[in-house]
Amino acid sequence: MLNDSSRDLANHFLKLSRLGSTRSAMDVDDDDDLEEAPTELNTINSSGGFLLVSPDKLTVKYTTVNMHGHDVGVVQGNRPAPVKRLVYYFEINVKSAGAKGQIAIGFTCEGFKMRRQPGWEQNSYGYHGDDGLLYRGQSKGEAFGPTYTSGDTVGGGINYATQEFFFTKNGEVVGTTRKDVKGRLFPTVAVHSQNEEVTVNFGAAPFYFDLKAYESQERMKQQVAIDNISLPPHLSYGIVRSYLLHYGYEDTLNSLDLAGKSNVPPISLDQENVYNEDDLMYALSRRKVLRQLIRKGDIDAALGKLGEWYPEIVQDDKSATCFLLYCQKFIELVRPISIVFRRPCLSLEGIGANIQVGELQEAVTYGRTKLANFFGLPGFEELVQDCVALLAYEQPQKSLVGYLLEDSQREVVADTVNAMILLRNPKATDPQVWLRSDLERLLRQLTASCLVKREMEEDQGEAFHLHKVLNSSD
Repeated sequence: MLNDSSRDLANHFLKLSRLGSTRSAMDVDDDDDLEEAPTELNTINSSGGFLLVSPDKLTVKYTTVNMHGHDVGVVQGNRPAPVKRLVYYFEINVKSAGAKGQIAIGFTCEGFKMRRQPGWEQNSYGYHGDDGLLYRGQSKGEAFGPTYTSGDTVGGGINYATQEFFFTKNGEVVGTTRKDVKGRLFPTVAVHSQNEEVTVNFGAAPFYFDLKAYESQERMKQQVAIDNISLPPHLSYGIVRSYLLHYGYEDTLNSLDLAGKSNVPPISLDQENVYNEDDLMYALSRRKVLRQLIRKGDIDAALGKLGEWYPEIVQDDKSATCFLLYCQKFIELVRPISIVFRRPCLSLEGIGANIQVGELQEAVTYGRTKLANFFGLPGFEELVQDCVALLAYEQPQKSLVGYLLEDSQREVVADTVNAMILLRNPKATDPQVWLRSDLERLLRQLTASCLVKREMEEDQGEAFHLHKVLNSSD
């Protein structure tokens, strides 16, 4: 019989087997494009006595003669700048510089005094057209860039990776300044002399500035910084080797070792504390065979080999390991079948009344024989229901339970069996060691570090999604 460590290990993979059911929802939740961005000017909170906003809320004009320094026509975007991305950016086109060209573009906080130029008050930044100065929370500006006037297109952006503001003129970056303000910031435009007029582009139209190229350059800078990090020689070779050992990829491991003989100098990985190779060599050939069988969908053969080599693993037919193998057998029976139902049916008891008799009978019989034993058991029932639900769809691979038909589901079962065998090693001490390879531990640490860094920056910047990095073609 299996001990508590074995049960805990198998239950870990049981939970892992249903992660695919929430993958689509997670992808949607993680999509930073869903964060609402400004789309127009806020005509409610503005210094309306000095300016006129067009009906489309994208053009603003100073219509009076300013008598005082605080007679500024200021208007913010209707929403704060989104923060869960690499860069936020918007532009203005100066239709007319008016009497004095006292136009400004920048960012201001919520509650900003709407009769002051951006940059004149704390928690605000502004690049001014009449003098080219940058104002950062005080009335005295500093040399920054060229002036701008009628016909110019000027942009303002926030680089969340570097925590900097940047401004552009006619498609070129003018300069950057450190972003040392917390809280929500609104894209802001100001006009301050008669007949000054600007049109704002929040992204509905193409930008004059090549934002995509800028983002690519910023990501390249990050990659170069990563590439310049010094690592112990050939550490990556050892980490990859430990991964192949851990999961029983014996053939790939032999190919790696063969290639490494000519171009990888000897290195003592034990001294680097990377992994214990002797432990991972345990039952390597058998683990390889079992993984190959499960990846091909030959679950009966895999169960047979387990019964021959490690009968204690499959002795309890209500264990999490056996359950995952039974579920996978059921999935393999359903996989090649195209089903037409009169109505959806999500219970084992009612399946027979709603399906076409014939090639489905084996799957139904197997489900009733093996899976029905797990109905009502905590931790098992949800996966049973998902498996049975495969029979309710004409195209199950496109349904909410389609994740069960993906290759990744076979891998979860293969990983479960692999871990249970490694746990049979007499030298095994800590069961948690067999849950993940050294490579996966490093990736988990990377993800955790990125989350902590983002939290320290008030959740600003792109979220780190490991699956996007691994699937990237760059």
